[in-house]
Amino acid sequence: MNVALKEMFVRLWKEYFDDAELPIVFYYTDEEKVDENDLTTSGQCLIANLVKVRKGIPLRFGIDSIGCPGGRRYAGFSETISKDFEYFLSCGIPGIVEGERYKKSPELVRKVMKRFPKFKAPNEFIVFKRWDQLDESDEPEVVIFFAEPDVLAGLFTLANFDEIEEGVIAPFGSGCSSIVMHPYLEIDNKKPRCVTGMFDISARPYVNSDIITFAVPMAKFTRMVENIQESFLITPTWEKIRKRIPQS
Repeated sequence: MNVALKEMFVRLWKEYFDDAELPIVFYYTDEEKVDENDLTTSGQCLIANLVKVRKGIPLRFGIDSIGCPGGRRYAGFSETISKDFEYFLSCGIPGIVEGERYKKSPELVRKVMKRFPKFKAPNEFIVFKRWDQLDESDEPEVVIFFAEPDVLAGLFTLANFDEIEEGVIAPFGSGCSSIVMHPYLEIDNKKPRCVTGMFDISARPYVNSDIITFAVPMAKFTRMVENIQESFLITPTWEKIRKRIPQS
């Protein structure tokens, strides 16, 4: 981890976003230096467990410490899809599967899943840490903001500051896919994009009503930090917005 970048971001974040919540990061590893998530004391949803990380408790997850099959899949630890998933995501099967009705029909779900990218974790574990807790041995791969609207607007505009094409996408998917799988798959792109997420109705109960996620591949994040002091963030226009950003 580039300690100078870590410290510079903390300073600039405080200067231009006041006391807005610091982001968390994740990286894949085979090391066990961070405590593994305990399923007996936490909820099954990966997003629910990240509440602890946001409060300053680093956590490690593997195939046995993510309770939700979707979480295991979108963290890259399993390719398994739940039985009758196409009905679960759509209309359901009376008396057998309750449908979430996020897609119009089972047929549409099947077509969507055929187009969905395949993703395999490169290591045995995924570690989540809050930004201020990173040390020299950590190599963050994606930075994840849990942002209220004004902060999100700032991040979105900064992400597009040096781009010709759109620098942000909002793909359909679970809350965990929007903060892990989709941004991780952007890493190898010549121009990695940020991912806006947490539109998953099933995951939203685990975040405040005004929170949307904004996940940034590390190379893109570094550019964003380097651009801060020549961007709109130094203007009177942003200063008006900054003053109303709520305390974290």
